[in-house]
Amino acid sequence: MALDVAQRSSGKARRVIGDDEDEEAPDSGPRLGSAILNNIPDVRDGLTRVERIVLVTLAETQAERRGRNVPTAMLYGRVVEKVDLSEAEFMRILQRLIGTHLPK
Repeated sequence: MALDVAQRSSGKARRVIGDDEDEEAPDSGPRLGSAILNNIPDVRDGLTRVERIVLVTLAETQAERRGRNVPTAMLYGRVVEKVDLSEAEFMRILQRLIGTHLPK
């Protein structure tokens, strides 16, 4: 299935079947933005994409440090390299993952 370049820019996709046969591809529906997808929990374990990135980064950093604790600032720096996240959002995610809440 190939898309005609002229049709891509106009928003209409064509499916090329043969040399002379063209048919219009069906509309795939509305697209979900990445901000929405980042906040939808996964059905397998209830983690969002950003929470999963925090946990994977934590595991990688702990492995590099041979099992020692990872400072929060170091973890935040490595997570920010992968995902755009404010300090407040990072702390909220971290609090949710460890099960404690800091005073406001």
